Amino acid sequence: MKAKETKLLNFLKQSPQFVIPVYQRTYSWTKRECQQLWEDILRTGRDDQINAHFVGSIVYIEESIYTVTVQPSLLVIDGQQRLTTTMLILEALARRLGDKEPVNGFTSRKLREHYLLNHLEEGDQRFKLVLTQTDKESLHALVGQKPSPREKSLRITENFNFFEKQIAALGDDLTLLCQGLLKLMIVDIALSRDQDNPQLIFESMNSTGRELSQADLIRNFVLMGLETTQQKCLYEDYWRPMEITFGQEAYGEHFDKFIRHYLTLCTGNIPNFGKVYEAFKAHARQPRIEQAGIEALIADIRQLADYYYSMALEPNLDGRLGKAFRDLRELRVEVAYPFLLELYRDYHSGELSEDDFYQAVRLIESYVFRRSVCKVPTNSLNKTFATFGRHLKKDRYLESIKDHFLSMQSYRRFPSDEEFKRELQHQDVYNFQNCSYLFRRLEHHKRKEQIFISEYTIEHIMPQNKNLSAQWQSDLGSDWQQIQEKYLHTLGNLTLTGYNSEYGDRSFAEKRDMQDGFKDSPLWLNKNIGIQERWNESAITARAEFLANRASEVWIPVFLPEERLAEYRALSEQTPASSYSIEDHSNLSLGSASRMLFDVLRKEVLALSPVVTEEFLKLYIAYKAETNFVDVIPQTSRLRLLLNISFQELHDPRGLARDMDNLEMSGNGDVEVFLSNPEELRYVMALVRQAFEKQMGNGNDEA
Repeated sequence: MKAKETKLLNFLKQSPQFVIPVYQRTYSWTKRECQQLWEDILRTGRDDQINAHFVGSIVYIEESIYTVTVQPSLLVIDGQQRLTTTMLILEALARRLGDKEPVNGFTSRKLREHYLLNHLEEGDQRFKLVLTQTDKESLHALVGQKPSPREKSLRITENFNFFEKQIAALGDDLTLLCQGLLKLMIVDIALSRDQDNPQLIFESMNSTGRELSQADLIRNFVLMGLETTQQKCLYEDYWRPMEITFGQEAYGEHFDKFIRHYLTLCTGNIPNFGKVYEAFKAHARQPRIEQAGIEALIADIRQLADYYYSMALEPNLDGRLGKAFRDLRELRVEVAYPFLLELYRDYHSGELSEDDFYQAVRLIESYVFRRSVCKVPTNSLNKTFATFGRHLKKDRYLESIKDHFLSMQSYRRFPSDEEFKRELQHQDVYNFQNCSYLFRRLEHHKRKEQIFISEYTIEHIMPQNKNLSAQWQSDLGSDWQQIQEKYLHTLGNLTLTGYNSEYGDRSFAEKRDMQDGFKDSPLWLNKNIGIQERWNESAITARAEFLANRASEVWIPVFLPEERLAEYRALSEQTPASSYSIEDHSNLSLGSASRMLFDVLRKEVLALSPVVTEEFLKLYIAYKAETNFVDVIPQTSRLRLLLNISFQELHDPRGLARDMDNLEMSGNGDVEVFLSNPEELRYVMALVRQAFEKQMGNGNDEA
C-alpha cells in the first residue's frame, strides 16, 4: 500500500481514468451529503486562513506500486461517492463558465480537458470516470452533453440539478467556488494486486456499516475476490437483474431486509440488522455452500429475491395470490417473509400447489390479524415464523401448516372464532392501527367488483359530538350518554362513506334517507344500515355481531378434522417425555441448603410468564420458552445457573456472571452464574429475566 496527501484536482488531472468495479454499490449520495460538501467548499474558498479542506480518501488498485500516472485505468475500491459528486460540480461549473476564467485554470474548456474527459480517446476511454450500469450512462450523457438515457440514474440527475441551481444562485462571481475546489485535499491510497488484500482493506474502512448498506458489503464480498471476467459475468447474470427488479429507490431501501429474511430462512436464526453482513459471511463459509460454489449461492439469492419482490413490493401482481400478498403487505407482516420465501420456493418447484399456497398465505394473514385484534403480545412472533419450516411435512403440506398453528398455545396461539368475534365487537376499532384495512377487507369479501376504498373515510353513524341533538337523545333513550361512551368507536357504529362532511351530526333518519345517504350507498357495509328504523344500542350490537360473523369468513379460522389432529398428536407423543423428577437430584433433598434456594428460584422463574415450562433432566433442570433460557444445576450448597444469552449482551453491573463460551459443560447457555444465598435472588433473577426476554424477542429490532 502507498498513501500520500494530495489535492483532489491534481489527482484527477494526473489520472487518465477511474473505473468503478461492478461489485461496488451505485452512486448513492443524497441532497444532504451534497449540501454539506457544497457548504464546505464555499466556506473554504471564502476563508483565506483555511489552506485546505480534507474530504476523505480515494483507494484504488494499480498494477505496480509506482505512481498514479503509470496506470491507465484505476479500479476504485473506496471514494466513488466523492469522485462522482466532484464530477457533477465540475460539469455544472463548466456549463456556467463558458470562456470566463475567474481563477487560473477554470474555464469550460480547461475543466473538461483536465478533469472530465480524455479528448483523444474513444468510447468509455474518453471519460475520466466510468461508473456502473445506469449511473454510467447518465454521467456520460451529462459530461458528453448528450440527452439523458431513457432509464436515467435518479441520484445522478437530482444531484446535478441541485448543483446547477446552487451555482446559478452565486451569480456571475464564481471565484469563491473555484478557490474552494482548489483547496480540496484527499489521501491518495494505491494498492498493489500482488501485495495487498483489497477485501480486508475494504472491510476495515467500512467496518461500522455506516457508509455501505449490508447488501452492498455482501455484493462486494462475493464479487471482489474474483477475476474481472467472472465478476462481470456473475454481476450481469445474477446481481444486476436483482437491482433492476427492485428499482433504484427500492433496492437501497428493501434489499437489506430481503438479505436478512434470506439468511433467516437458510440458517433458522434471525441476524441483527447491523450484523447481516457478518451472518452472511458465516453462512457463505459453510462447507456445503463453499462446495457448491459462489455462482450457486448468488443464483439462489437471485431466485429468492424475485420471490421476495413479488410478495413484498410488486404492486401489479395478477391473480388471487397478488391480492393476498397486497393484503399481507398492508398488515406489515415482514416477520413472516422467511417462512413465505420457503413456501414460494416450494410453490415454484411444484412441491406446493397454487391453491395450497394461497390458503397458506391467507392463514398467515388471519393468524397475524386475529392476534392483533385479540391483543396477543407480539413477543417472538419473528421467531415463530423463522422456525415454522421445521414443522412442515411436505407430503401433506397445508395440513402440517394447519396442525402447527393449532398446536401453538398461550402467547403463540391462533385465536379462536369465539375470542376473535368477542374482541372485535367490543374494542375501540376507530383507533385500531388496522382500521382502514379491516373495513376494506370486510367490504371486498366475496365482491367481484372492487371499489376504491381510498375515496371513502370512516364514518361514525352515531356522531362523536358529546352534545347530541334531541333527536339522537330520543333514539338512544334515557341513558344515551352511557351508550354513546360505550359504543362510539366500536365496530357496530362505524362504516365507510364518501360523504363524511355532509353527514355531520345529522339525525339517523336524515343520514339514511338523504341523497347519497345510507339507503343509496353502493357499499355492502351500508346495506343493513339503510333498512334500520332507528339507530340505538340494539341496532349497534346487532350490526357488530353481523360484521364479526363476516370477519370470521374473511380472516378464516384454522381447522383440521379431529381424526387428523389425533394422528398428529400421536406422532408428537412418540417423543419420550423426561422420566426424571426432583427426587433424582440428590443435592435437592428436603431441608438442604440447595433445596431451599431452588424452591424460591423455581417459583420466581415460573412466574415470569405462563409460557415458561419446567423439565427435570438427569444432570440439570431446564426452564424453557422457545427453548432453554436457563438451566439449573444443583450443587451441594448452591445452584449453578447457565443462561442462554451471550456474555456480551448481558448487563451484569456486579460482575457475578462468567463467560463459558466454547467450554464443555452440562446444560445449555454461554453464561454461568451462581446463586449461593437468598439475598442474591433478586439480582440473579434480573440476569435470568434478560435471558428470558432475549428469547422472547423483547427489545428485538423486529418484533
